Formats: sequence, C-alpha cells, structure tokens
Amino acid sequence: MDVGDWMLLLTAATAAGWVDAVVGGGGLILLPALFLVLPQLTPQAALATNKLTASTGTAAAVWTFARRIPMNWRVLIPAGVLSAVTAAAGAATVSLIDKDVFIPVIMVVLVAVAVFVTARPQLGTVLAHTQPSARKTAAVVGLAAALIGYYDGILGPGTGTFLIISFATFLGTEFVRSAAMAKVINLGSNIGALTFFAVTGHVWWTLGLAMAVCNVAGAVIGSRMAIDKGAGFVRVTLLIVVVAMVIRLGWQQFG
Repeated sequence: MDVGDWMLLLTAATAAGWVDAVVGGGGLILLPALFLVLPQLTPQAALATNKLTASTGTAAAVWTFARRIPMNWRVLIPAGVLSAVTAAAGAATVSLIDKDVFIPVIMVVLVAVAVFVTARPQLGTVLAHTQPSARKTAAVVGLAAALIGYYDGILGPGTGTFLIISFATFLGTEFVRSAAMAKVINLGSNIGALTFFAVTGHVWWTLGLAMAVCNVAGAVIGSRMAIDKGAGFVRVTLLIVVVAMVIRLGWQQFG
C-alpha cells in the first residue's frame, strides 16, 4: 500500500470508531474502505481485520462510558461473555449462510427500525416511568446478547444499533445509557468473532493494529460526544446511520 492507501484506511478507522461508539455500524465505513483499497482481500480476512480494529475501539468506548454512566455489571458481564460465545459460533457458520437471502432480511429490519424510531420520537429520549425488574433486565440483555451476538459473528453491520433499540424499547432506557450497555455486549461479540478468526489465521495483524489506534481515538471522541450531547443527538445519528446502512447493503446486494 502507498501513503494514500494508508491515509484512507486510517481516516476510515477513525470515522468508524466515532460512529460505532455513538450508535454502532462502524463496519459500514471500514469494511467498504478495506475492499476499496485492497480488492484482493478475502471476505474472511476483511471481517477478521475489521474485528481486530473494532475490538480495540469498542473497549475504549466501554471505558469512556463506564467512567460516567452507571451500569449493571452483574448482568452485563455475563451477557458479554454469552455474546462472545454466540459471535464465535456465528463466525464459524459464515460459510453456511446464504447472504443473498440474509441481507434483504436485515435491510427490512433496518427499515422497520427507522420507521419505529421516527414514529416514536420519545423512544430513548425520555426515561421510562417504571424501572424494569431485575429478572426482566437480565432476560432482555441476555436474549439480545445471544441473538445479536450471533448476527455480529455472521455479518455485523448494525449490531450496536440493534442492541440500542432493544434496550430502549424493552427496558425503557435512554439512548445514551442504551449505547453504553450496547458497547459492553458488542465488545464481547467482537472478541468472540476475533478469537475464531485469529485461530483460523485470517487476521492481518499489522494493518488491524495500525487502524486500531485511530479507531480508539474515534471511539473516545464519539462516546464523549454521546454523553455530552445526550439522547437527542444519539437519536438523530442513529437514524442517519440506519438509512446509510440500508443504502449500503442495498448497493452491495443489488448494485
């Protein structure tokens, strides 16, 4: 790669870290950049290297959120471990999934998410009047970790978005707190998928670690902005990213 290639990928990694910290969907930026600069890269190598970069950025986002947002670690840590296991299972079954069928389904779900968030302007911006029970919290977080973690291992785009919407809808948490919780689960799924890809020899360590430095910087900036600007900022960003993901996946599927 020449200097221009490096600059493009490092810039994309920074932007991906910012987006991923706020609403998820960093892969929407970084994966296309990898294929643009390195068209000879196999899908497995691209996904694996992206997971290495994303894992470091997500860890930085978790650290930043955790310093300012109180979280239920007794629920989130086991859920993060569960998401790591299901993401590794997802990564192991990538070759068994027909993406010609799978991607349109995800597009429909993303459109439904955009319509749902638009139709309910108070979703994630106003804290629920009644707090969910400990049992309901554990059930929602655990189920989201298992299902969305598996999806993250198979494909990935929108993982953080799906987690945020799940927590805001079923637990009544604000978008900022939902984003903080989502990052813990997403860290687990990233590590699980990365572990599988590393064992199978698909990770490009030099490139992934170089992009990781920029991804961390973007993640720290993004998580701080989410905390400072509040739920309204996260809501608008979420809608923009969801629309962008639908367009990107549509282009990938039908373009």
